[in-house]
Amino acid sequence: MAFPHATEQVQWGDNLVFKVGGKIFAIAALEPSALFVSFKVTPDDFAELTERPGVIPAPYLARALWVALESEDALPAAEAKKLLRQSYDLVFAKLPKKMQATLGQRAGRAKAT
Repeated sequence: MAFPHATEQVQWGDNLVFKVGGKIFAIAALEPSALFVSFKVTPDDFAELTERPGVIPAPYLARALWVALESEDALPAAEAKKLLRQSYDLVFAKLPKKMQATLGQRAGRAKAT
């Protein structure tokens, strides 16, 4: 939620979904689950990360280059934080330019106040 314009919403019963501009950039399980968190990555990161233990192609989302962590400690915290920010940035970059501009203007107003 520290990312500009990020929102959260409970969806699909027991998932906390994080969005920017109405588009999902991360999904976390609210109840004990086989997956801890899922997020979008670059093609290179997808290939590298899915070779690591505890990191798998995200069910239903792997074709869109999403990975899922099977536990909180599947990646070091600093790396997971960096990858979540990258996911946010990847999704933000795919938003329509008009939406990006609108969100950018709101960020400017928020900083001015």
